[in-house]
Amino acid sequence: MMEPIDVLQSELGPITIRRNAETGAVLYELDGWGQSTADSGGISQASYIHAIFGLLSQTKARDILIIGCAGGTLATMLARAGRCPTLVDCDPHAFILARQYFNLAEDAACHLADGAAFLRADTGLHDAVVLDAFVGDQIPPHLQTPEFFALVRERLAPGGMVLANVHVKHDFDDYADRLAKTMKGTWPEVRVLDAIGRCPRNAIVMAGGVARLRPPKLSMPPNTGTGGIKAELEQLKFRAWKASRWDFGR
Repeated sequence: MMEPIDVLQSELGPITIRRNAETGAVLYELDGWGQSTADSGGISQASYIHAIFGLLSQTKARDILIIGCAGGTLATMLARAGRCPTLVDCDPHAFILARQYFNLAEDAACHLADGAAFLRADTGLHDAVVLDAFVGDQIPPHLQTPEFFALVRERLAPGGMVLANVHVKHDFDDYADRLAKTMKGTWPEVRVLDAIGRCPRNAIVMAGGVARLRPPKLSMPPNTGTGGIKAELEQLKFRAWKASRWDFGR
């Protein structure tokens, strides 16, 4: 049972931190939506985080920009694997709570900024950019436009990649495919990692140097919930992205 241990108000809505007294697992909720869940050591209990971690682990990507913090679990896992993650979030509470309750390292690179604004001001290149920012169950509109992905490409090192976490409600929800179509305007190689039949679910839309990626496996298990994560990762398959239903007949 996850009991609330901290509640505060942010500009984006109320944030509630919940903890399981028996296992020490923690949950980060924003306006009622689960944003992060981790074991007592800060390792994610969310299969999509392990999916992104598993994809990045197949590459030599070292400098990894993560847009969207919440509990910061992906950054924690990447740092423990010897990578160099940088977190960007527009909510100052996120970094404080991630360090207080989710074991985000005190020296983790954190920037208080909107993702697009950060990229416009950024002068460095990143081996990978992870888009994991949400308002409710949707990526903020300005972070899923052709203009935004053009910014991402400018800030990617040669051979770099972008991975976006997308919430899919059901098999007829074409959200992931619409985002893939937008990415296709910037990169020739676009792939969708999805678990058809599981509803709701998270899909990963990726572009750039992603042609050789394989479906990920669990490589940094949390101390609880491992079985469920393994089962959900096994359901993930690469699939061709489909034209939006609004495109047919044009």
